[in-house]
Amino acid sequence: MKQKTLDILSTQSSNGYELIDSGDGEKLERYGDVVLRRPDPQALWNKHMDEAEWHRADAYFSRDAKKAEWVYNTKIPTRWHVSFGGLQLWVKPSAFKHTGIFPEQLANWEWMSSNIKHEKLKTKHEINILNLFGYTGGATLACVQAGANVCHVDGSKVAVSWARDNARISDLHEKPIRWIIDDARTFVKREIKRGRKYDAIIMDPPAFGHGAKKEVWNIEKDFLPFVNICKDVLSDNPLFFLLNGYASGYSALAYEHILRDINIGDGLIERGELTIAEKNSDRLLPSGIFARWSKK
Repeated sequence: MKQKTLDILSTQSSNGYELIDSGDGEKLERYGDVVLRRPDPQALWNKHMDEAEWHRADAYFSRDAKKAEWVYNTKIPTRWHVSFGGLQLWVKPSAFKHTGIFPEQLANWEWMSSNIKHEKLKTKHEINILNLFGYTGGATLACVQAGANVCHVDGSKVAVSWARDNARISDLHEKPIRWIIDDARTFVKREIKRGRKYDAIIMDPPAFGHGAKKEVWNIEKDFLPFVNICKDVLSDNPLFFLLNGYASGYSALAYEHILRDINIGDGLIERGELTIAEKNSDRLLPSGIFARWSKK
């Protein structure tokens, strides 16, 4: 099996999104025309810009021992959409400081899209993809836009509804997407019993969470057993397997070792960090890890 060195993948500024500045445990971002300020523990360095510039943000996320909430300095919409990565996506400041978009994932979207298009051109066959913990659907939409069929699974009704709204404004709502509100583990076990197979798997698990029926997910206990059973829903000629990590505290090397252990087959394994390039700076903000196998 081929292997690359540790990769540092970076998302650059665009009309839809940019990282304006970062430091002192915070980041200042622009989503379309709206500037948001929110915590980021990875930003351990000093800010470049004056605090006065940071105070001009349209909204900021405030958190103390009693509560966590968004505070608005200007009147902005409850949600608004931006053009990002060739998609139209809704942005909505929500609990736990999230916005519904993870810009660092752009490099993975482009990688999946390239793999799908190459395979479609070569084989002309349908490509079926299973997106587990699919959240607001960026990866799902990138894959269907490239020509794949996608089964999108998430335990949150709110997240799946958000993803479907993203599909509509991206004009991809009539593409072959199965929207499933279910615990990812429960769903995969059912698919194994049904004998259903997928050509690729995307897995972006949280460190901790709950399924559709309040099933508890703990990455330390549940991640490895789940990856092991996911191999049983892969087709005989799989295209790729992508593992993402956001807040788990693990290394990309750990994720690589998991992919090696399940022994998908001959192919290429890549692993590394996902980052966001800061505007007018050479700094990269670490925003996640990945390990991915492809047959190319």
